[in-house]
Amino acid sequence: MVREEYAIILDFLPHGYPMDRRPMHLKTSIAHAIGKETLVLLELVPKKDCFLQPHEEVYIGEGRRDKIHHIVSKISPERLTETGKSELHYIIEEIVVKNQKRFVDFYNKAGPINTRIHQLELLPGIGKKHMLALLESRDQKSFDSFNDIKERVKLLPDPEKAIVKRILLELEGSEKHYLFVKNF
Repeated sequence: MVREEYAIILDFLPHGYPMDRRPMHLKTSIAHAIGKETLVLLELVPKKDCFLQPHEEVYIGEGRRDKIHHIVSKISPERLTETGKSELHYIIEEIVVKNQKRFVDFYNKAGPINTRIHQLELLPGIGKKHMLALLESRDQKSFDSFNDIKERVKLLPDPEKAIVKRILLELEGSEKHYLFVKNF
């Protein structure tokens, strides 16, 4: 099982959840975050007097943590605050851009799931024709970047946006196959 080392903050609630009716001195601050590697949504409890910002990267791995006291649990997108929901798309785009090699490697290494469907076909906007064009092009030479994919496979939907859309669909939990989000 992959253990997440770093997370990116989606939203920070310094006074806890607004609907929490406990007295102020009993409330704890809460942060919503997404894991950098597993892309799992998490609810975190920051250390006392620690203030977090959206898009901030925090260490959540084993050992001494600077800003995070503990991880409460995995959460579904419905549990995110409105700010968290609105930041989610932008932060996933940032993760995909910063880890371009990881996601381009998906295009280079994706294989069939069974005799009827290929992993590439699970990306939004990619059907049989695009999948076959991608396979033919990558057999000649591996893709180097998203731009390389766009240039070599004509009329293909934006490969970067397809990855972002797929990650968002997987986070919603309605997908049968998970390509990027680790569904523990």
